[in-house]
Amino acid sequence: MKYLPLSLVLAAIPTVAAAATEAPDPDRIVVTGEGLSLPPGTPAYGSVIIDRDRLTNSASGRIESVLGDVAGFQQFRRSDSRSANPSAQGATLRALGGNASSRTLVLLDGVPMADPFFGYIPFSALVPDRLSVVRVTRGGGIGAFGAGAVAGTIELASATRDQLPTFAASAFYGSKDATELTASLTPDLGGGYVSLSGRWDRGDGFLTTPRDQRVAATAPAAYDGWSTNLRAVAPLSATSEIQFRGTIFHDERTLRFQGADSMSEGQDASIRFISRGAWQVDALAYIQARNFSNIVISASTFRKSLDQRNTPSIGIGGKIELRPPVGPDHVLRIGADTRFASGDMFEDAYNANIAANPVTSRRHAGGEQMTTGVFAEDDWTLGRLVLTGGARADRWTISNGFYRASGAGAANNSFADRSDWQFSGRVGALYRISDALALRGAAYSGFRLPTLNELYRPFVVFPITTLANAALMPEKLKGVEAGIDVSPVTGLTLSATGFINRLDDAIANVTLVNRTNPVSGRMSTISPPRALN
Repeated sequence: MKYLPLSLVLAAIPTVAAAATEAPDPDRIVVTGEGLSLPPGTPAYGSVIIDRDRLTNSASGRIESVLGDVAGFQQFRRSDSRSANPSAQGATLRALGGNASSRTLVLLDGVPMADPFFGYIPFSALVPDRLSVVRVTRGGGIGAFGAGAVAGTIELASATRDQLPTFAASAFYGSKDATELTASLTPDLGGGYVSLSGRWDRGDGFLTTPRDQRVAATAPAAYDGWSTNLRAVAPLSATSEIQFRGTIFHDERTLRFQGADSMSEGQDASIRFISRGAWQVDALAYIQARNFSNIVISASTFRKSLDQRNTPSIGIGGKIELRPPVGPDHVLRIGADTRFASGDMFEDAYNANIAANPVTSRRHAGGEQMTTGVFAEDDWTLGRLVLTGGARADRWTISNGFYRASGAGAANNSFADRSDWQFSGRVGALYRISDALALRGAAYSGFRLPTLNELYRPFVVFPITTLANAALMPEKLKGVEAGIDVSPVTGLTLSATGFINRLDDAIANVTLVNRTNPVSGRMSTISPPRALN
């Protein structure tokens, strides 16, 4: 039976305007909830800006679809966050794909969003309507949390007070029982404001299996998820404010076969202090609690072969960035940041070839990792020329790694702790020949630690067995690029960028044995993509 599409929208109720006769209070401090302004050298790295109009007018309502506007953006799977396994949704730039973990640092109001255990991005919790702007910088990054920006940085900023109506709601209904409900409430509170928003969407989904491969167990990619976000901003003085954000999300999906269900959920909280005085300050602390589960159904017997029943993880971190007054021609940024990740994996393997479908093995793996870095970057404006350069020094540790299994493949392994220093940097130049023409160039390096999943979790998708590799080293990138930006008319910019990126110690699944039961292992490789954006 086919459904006729139907859409119903409850228009946003606008904020009631103040009476025209009401005089403004000169002593009232009003904040918008923004971060510090962008340094003038940002365009030297070919950053792409996605504005709020594009974010709010996306037909899919999914942030990953909007990010597809950026040349070089890709995920490990092309599906959006309704029909892909969540653990495969890493974000990558500059043709550095081939891995489900995110090689791009994704920040929301300065907070890293990657799952602490798997490294995937919870795209379903990043609602475009809640955002003000997105900035995508391709190539290695240096600023806060730059240790994760081996392929670049995607910075998302929450919508500001002037972009949010006091109350808004919408409802959509479409074919295959697709339903979406959203609502937000944003009242002023003194000189600040509080914004509470939520979204729930579900649908029966579409069949991802080609028609000639469908069987009785084939199922559409059904989805059912919700998220809620609380953001509060309050002034502390005429030049400083404090920002709080809390997000809770839960997502359930089915992929390909009946019973092949996955679940991801998270509870995130962060607090941020912004000062725009003579010494500008951006200080941040956050905590994340995440979980993931997934059932794998055999493609030959259509019985359960694996139950990733529980994968709890914790992420804790913070940063401080200072911009001292060094004169009108310089913007100096100095700071430090730290990230800690801890996670465990509990899963059961099943014999899918027997009707009784017995458990054959119970597995438990996990570990901890931490990165602490210091950074400095300066932008120097010389008329139409802007020079920018920065460096980072990071101390990383990987500790308390283990893998235990009972039954088939029994093991009780503990892995040695490791630590080292990693140095990275970047330089760039931007020359504005005229208001309509600019030239730019940059060179950079960056790195990413292997995730706990890559280090310690083996898995089987019959008949492929993938082995973990506790000896994986950090991925390291070096790159150069040059570009031109042309703005022939207001509102239109044409850009071209040529680049060479080299990724050393890249982490990928490589086939070791290619027989009846092939075996894969996570290996280090070298991948030097060259492309033109």
